[in-house]
Amino acid sequence: MLLLNIFGDKKEVVNPAFSRFHPRLNIVYTCTEDVEENGRIIAYSIDQKGFLRKIDEADAGGKSTCYITIDHEAKNILICNYWDSTLSVIPLSRETGKFLGPIKNTFDPRGGRGMVAATKGCGGCNHSINDASTIMERQKDPHSHALVLDPFVGCIAYVPDLGKDIVRELFYDAESGTIQRELCTSPSSIRREGKSDGPRYIVFHPSLSIAYVVNELSSSITVFSVNNTLLNEIARAVKANESMDRFQGRSTLTMIQTLSTVPEAFPTDMNTCGRICVHQSGRFVLVCNRGHDSLAIFRVFNKGAYTGQLQQVGFFHTRGETPRHFQFDTSGQYLIVANQDSNSIAIFSFNLSSGQIKYTGNEYDVPSPNFVCSCSPYDNELRDES
Repeated sequence: MLLLNIFGDKKEVVNPAFSRFHPRLNIVYTCTEDVEENGRIIAYSIDQKGFLRKIDEADAGGKSTCYITIDHEAKNILICNYWDSTLSVIPLSRETGKFLGPIKNTFDPRGGRGMVAATKGCGGCNHSINDASTIMERQKDPHSHALVLDPFVGCIAYVPDLGKDIVRELFYDAESGTIQRELCTSPSSIRREGKSDGPRYIVFHPSLSIAYVVNELSSSITVFSVNNTLLNEIARAVKANESMDRFQGRSTLTMIQTLSTVPEAFPTDMNTCGRICVHQSGRFVLVCNRGHDSLAIFRVFNKGAYTGQLQQVGFFHTRGETPRHFQFDTSGQYLIVANQDSNSIAIFSFNLSSGQIKYTGNEYDVPSPNFVCSCSPYDNELRDES
């Protein structure tokens, strides 16, 4: 297991926000985050000892770049820009992992309209503070916070929009490498009068037709069932080169549960959520709380009437302030947590049976860590698919 923590080396990369390891090549991509300048996507080769070497760089096509996805065939890299909400696609070389020219396609949910909020102030607000004025400022505009392709056929891009409290479902044409249209939107939780959700990330269960959305502003998780029949119908229409018109307004998501990520007595205006992930076993879902400074851990019902729904295991302190991100190692037995405001990374062991975590005693000083990328380099460059 190799741990990469990339953190704002000004000589190399300014304010890196997210990293993605290539599914077949020993390459890791990271993006820069700035509300006034376009983000950059930087590609690094990684050797067996974990050393990085910059091999390429590209413009992200938008500001405050926050998420990177590689499509199923590793032909394109898809980019989410939080500040101006734009989504970009850049073609990749399947042999080298380098960029094959500039941006091929950009999708703008704002429809070209200008931003309402000013870049000064809002871009640098404390995201552990969640009072009404902060929420109002953050929700003046659409803010795409992630772009995740469905894991089943790879033709729907799910984009949580923190500014509008929705999850967008967009048609992604993998053949042309373009995001072509928005098919529909879904609310990120049950509508509550005067309340905001701020959906941040969406993740899919590894074996169930279930998706989980973490709502940053309301400190909640919403569980969705995924309509695989509709996804396969869309995939067949794509293969037959049929129009997408008949899929307009038809969602692949159905809401089945929403629950809190913090204890009932803890005020949500003192907390925002960060990362959500499903453990590789499929048995647990974890969310980090910034403000409560904890990991909320939930058990997944894997069968019966409540399949895919969640039951609380407990809340576990992260031994630091503002846990922005966390990651399991490749074995799934150790958890690395980045405590951004206490400048530390803490390591926990993970109980595969109970879902509880225990501090290992290992902690490392790292200036303002905001992302953890756990990489296990491939022996022969290409992943063995057998």
